[in-house]
Amino acid sequence: MAPDLRRSLDDLGARYRPVGYVVRLVRRWSACNGTTAANSIALYGFLGLFAVTLLGVAVVGFIDAQHRTMTTQITDYLGLSGGASRVVERAVENARRSRRFASIVGLSGVVIIGTSFANSIATAYNLAWKVPNRPLLVQRARDFAWIVGFTLLLGASIFVTVWWTHLGDGLAPMVLLFALVSNAAIWAFTAWWLPNRTTTWRVMLPGIVVGAVALEAMKIVGGIVVPNLITHASQLWGTIGVVFGLLSWMLVFSRIVVLVTLVEADAGARPPGHEKKRGARGDRAPR
Repeated sequence: MAPDLRRSLDDLGARYRPVGYVVRLVRRWSACNGTTAANSIALYGFLGLFAVTLLGVAVVGFIDAQHRTMTTQITDYLGLSGGASRVVERAVENARRSRRFASIVGLSGVVIIGTSFANSIATAYNLAWKVPNRPLLVQRARDFAWIVGFTLLLGASIFVTVWWTHLGDGLAPMVLLFALVSNAAIWAFTAWWLPNRTTTWRVMLPGIVVGAVALEAMKIVGGIVVPNLITHASQLWGTIGVVFGLLSWMLVFSRIVVLVTLVEADAGARPPGHEKKRGARGDRAPR
C-alpha cells in the first residue's frame, strides 16, 4: 500500500470509526496472509464433501440391503417418476453393491480430510492471533473431537429447524432466530475448542455474532443462487460445472471463516496504554 494512500486511510479512519475498523481488518488480512488460509479451508472442505458423499452412499447401500423398499421410499419422497426414477434405482443398486468399500473409504476420508479441515480452521485462528499451532498429535485429537461436536450441533440444528418449519408459516421468525442461535453455538464451540490461545467470551462474542449472521445469509443466498448455478453449470459443462459450483460455495465460506478470526483477533487486540491503565486486571492475553 502506497504511503500516501495509507496516510489518507488512517486520517479517514480516525474521523470515521467504521472506516477505521474496515481498514484494520484489511491490514490484518494481509498481515496473516488471509487468502492462503482461506484457500486451505476451501480445499479441505471441498474434499470433505466427497468423503461425506461416499459415506452417505455406503449408508444408503446398507439400508437398502436390509430393506429393499429404499428406492421406492426415495422416489416417492422426491416425487420422481420415469427416467429420473430409474436413475435413482440404478444409484441405489450401485450403492448396495459397493457399500462395504464405500463405507471403509468414506469413513477413512471423513476422519483424515475432516481433521485436516478442522486443522486449517485452527491455523486461521492462530495466524490471526499470531500464536503457534499445537503439537501435531494434540491438534489432531482436538480436530477429531471438533468433528464429533460439530456434527452433533449441526444435526440438532437441522432436525429442529425442519421440525419447526412444518409447524406453520407463523413460526418463520422463530425458525430464523433458532437458526442464528444454532450458528452462534457452532461458532462458539469452534472458537473455544480449536485455536491455541486463551481469551475471554467477551472477546470471542463479536466474531461469533458476525459468523452466525454471515453463515445464515450464506445459507439463504446459497439456497437460491447455488442450485441455479450448479444447474446451469451442469447443463453447460457437465460434471465439471457441478464441481465448479460447489467449489465456489466453499470459497465464499472459507473467507467467512477467516473474517471471523480477524474480527475476534481485532476485538482481543490491546490498544496502546492499555496495560498502564488496567494493569493485571485486564483481559488475559492469548497464549
